[in-house]
Amino acid sequence: MVTRRTFLGMSLATGATLLAGRSATIFGAGSSTTPSLATNSVWKLGGDLPVNRLGFGAMRITGDGIWGWPPDRENALKVLRRAVELGVNLIDTADAYGPETSELLIAEALHPYPAGLVIATKGGLTRPGPGEWVPNGRPEYLKGCVEKSLKRLRLERIDLYQLHTVDRKVPMEESLGALKEMQGAGKIRHVGLSNVSPEEIVRARKVVPIVSVQNRYNIGDRKSEKALIYCEKEELGFLPWFPIGGGNGLKSGAALDAIAKAHGASVYQLAIAWLLERSPVMLPIPGTSKIAHLEENVAAGKLKLTPEEWKTIDALAG
Repeated sequence: MVTRRTFLGMSLATGATLLAGRSATIFGAGSSTTPSLATNSVWKLGGDLPVNRLGFGAMRITGDGIWGWPPDRENALKVLRRAVELGVNLIDTADAYGPETSELLIAEALHPYPAGLVIATKGGLTRPGPGEWVPNGRPEYLKGCVEKSLKRLRLERIDLYQLHTVDRKVPMEESLGALKEMQGAGKIRHVGLSNVSPEEIVRARKVVPIVSVQNRYNIGDRKSEKALIYCEKEELGFLPWFPIGGGNGLKSGAALDAIAKAHGASVYQLAIAWLLERSPVMLPIPGTSKIAHLEENVAAGKLKLTPEEWKTIDALAG
């Protein structure tokens, strides 16, 4: 049996090779009950941006309540740099994380950016205080968000800009029209969505080309299954947030514990491995403020479940 320490070491040694490969082939929407054979490590966002399918979510590098600066700023910078060292080339953030501090830390840690690094950010949520999130999808506000993110990230163009949520007080078409305008001005390369239904994705695509969707999705929370299936069918990237269960963590159990023990891995690594095998369009973005946890997450990209193990985990839906 491979021990967790050996498994982690072997995985990290090959982390940089994860950037190599070809985009995944779509195996159809019927993959919800069997592994999708999603073995390729790279996905092409919009058909032209190759990214390692296991990315990094930069929400937790901020302060408590996703508010303000982290208690150890230097550590946050080290986490970001280590992610890139391990082969991660998709970093997801938002102007609301901090607010602003996540984007500022990314630029401080990584600018000038290495070739091939894709930074995805979002706009459309305001932060009145710690733990508070209030939508604002007004066109002028969103255009200002894009401009400010460009400055904080020290970019001339954002590779992937996502509407953070649909503001029920503003027609989606108006919000996305603003992003389309910024794309036309050369300030956004690709547009993505977050926290949307399949019906909203269809509406959005009538306004501007959409390359990705970011919804909550993990072993225990699959309310966005229909959105994932739509993304599979239409070859859109799917970025699951809270991929291992979020703040409350993943609920362990005898089945998960047994599989984890067999692989010398943690149940959280199993959760990431399950996602990667669930669909070829899946782009998990687990986040953390700790280097050891980051290394464990990246190592999960090399964990291969047997078909029986995958089905066992798949049956654990909440």
